[in-house]
Amino acid sequence: MLALSIPYWLETTIKTVIILAIIPASALTFGYVFLMKTMAHMQSRMGPMEPGGFHGWYQLIGDGVKFIQKEDIIPEQADRVIFAIAPTVVLVSTFLLFVVIPAGPRLVVENLDTGVFFALAVSSLSVIGVLMAGWSSANKYSLLGGLRAAGQLIAYELPLVLAVVGVVMQAGTMSLQGIVKFQQNGEIFGFGGIGLPLILTQFVGFLLFIVASQAELTQAPFDMPLAESELVAGYTTEYTGFRFLFFYMAETATAFALAAIAATLFLGGWSLPWVHGTAADVLGPFVLGAKVMVVAFLIYWIRFTYPRFREDQLQAFAWKFLIPISLANILITAVFKVVF
Repeated sequence: MLALSIPYWLETTIKTVIILAIIPASALTFGYVFLMKTMAHMQSRMGPMEPGGFHGWYQLIGDGVKFIQKEDIIPEQADRVIFAIAPTVVLVSTFLLFVVIPAGPRLVVENLDTGVFFALAVSSLSVIGVLMAGWSSANKYSLLGGLRAAGQLIAYELPLVLAVVGVVMQAGTMSLQGIVKFQQNGEIFGFGGIGLPLILTQFVGFLLFIVASQAELTQAPFDMPLAESELVAGYTTEYTGFRFLFFYMAETATAFALAAIAATLFLGGWSLPWVHGTAADVLGPFVLGAKVMVVAFLIYWIRFTYPRFREDQLQAFAWKFLIPISLANILITAVFKVVF
């Protein structure tokens, strides 16, 4: 067996290029499948079904061309430097999420021992870019949207983190690869035919993670920071062209990343029973992709179904319901971990 050794800088460059390609690819996939087709079917919207003949395939291309050709406008009173780099800060947060998501036994950019901690930490960096966008726009609607986003993301970071604690306790590791292998090699009452998908024991944690992810993405019913009917698109009000496209790509690619993390933590990620080694590397991306689409369907189903919360309802839901439930889930997991 011949081993190909490449310099560290070249390996890092290849990994960076792959992740940079995944971000627009995941955004295009979710934009087409869910924002156009699924939503159009659920809400009986015929527009996205018509352009281009075959199920409206041209709609996505038309939207992309529209964003790219629009003029890049910066308000006269805006802080030009902060205004310009804010979308990039949000996109960098999304980029870092993909660094630790495994798609096979060897298909991972960086297999960190604290991969769960890293993913949850970098996911919260996007709030900095959102605040930068809201403040630098010199627009009251944008500033209100940025402040709403900061309050919302801080509140829902807690249930997002606490929902994962039960998984970490049960698997005994913070490595995403380790959690996948724990599920692949686990047993249910002595039966190891399908492993031990942690959604069976951490179903409450899974629901908490989905709801908190919805809020992290600022999607309905948690879309108070954007609230077109109240804040005229919130912190993105003054953004046009490719800078607005960056915000859109960051949102949809982050949805893909959070769905991939949920699939990894609760559904076994890339693993299939009795599939190991090279076969797992080949099949892993497809298995993970299928699980990501299932989780993403739940996320977007909620978005297309429920109306927007009021701001007080949104905060109360996090502090009075999600956090106490997540703490109770941790306590029950700890008891079962010690007893069994």
